[in-house]
Amino acid sequence: MSESEFVAVLRLVDGRLRDLGLSFMVGGSVASSAYGEPRMTRDVDLVIELTREGIEPLILALGTDFYVSRDAMLEAVRDSRSFNAVHVDSGIKIDFFVRGSAPFDTEEFSRRRPFEIEGQPPLVVPMKSIEDSVLRKLQWFRDGDEASEQQWRDVIGLLALNAPELDRAYLSRWAATIGVKDLLERADRQVEKGR
Repeated sequence: MSESEFVAVLRLVDGRLRDLGLSFMVGGSVASSAYGEPRMTRDVDLVIELTREGIEPLILALGTDFYVSRDAMLEAVRDSRSFNAVHVDSGIKIDFFVRGSAPFDTEEFSRRRPFEIEGQPPLVVPMKSIEDSVLRKLQWFRDGDEASEQQWRDVIGLLALNAPELDRAYLSRWAATIGVKDLLERADRQVEKGR
């Protein structure tokens, strides 16, 4: 997979979501690579505001370029979970996470910011903030029984490379609220030890 192919698929999805007026943001490994340690990825995580009424228009917009399951979309909207769409020509997977209604979900989504991705022309997408990337990855790490070395490496990279600009008060407040304060403190100690 070439980077240009990856950006081309993201550009395609970005355009179709914007045409539908759907609010979204890029997260996951794309966001952590943008702000932290770059790494290859085979998928794109998008947090999207989607209702049951928006499912059919989205299926039509993705068209024959993507394989997507209507049933998976219905379940994802009902349960605020995820579904995926696979780009037929490249095999690149778009994981759509339907935005939840918890306070952190709302706050995180409101803090997305424009981010420029290299391409011809450059692609500007709404990206999850650095702090929210750290918090969500800590949450995924905890939910995965603290077994994912990749999630932990992403957190360490994000903290180490962005230390001066991090909103520490925001990080501390939400880490305590979502139950990952101990993990944030552990990551901070590891970053400090590595300096």
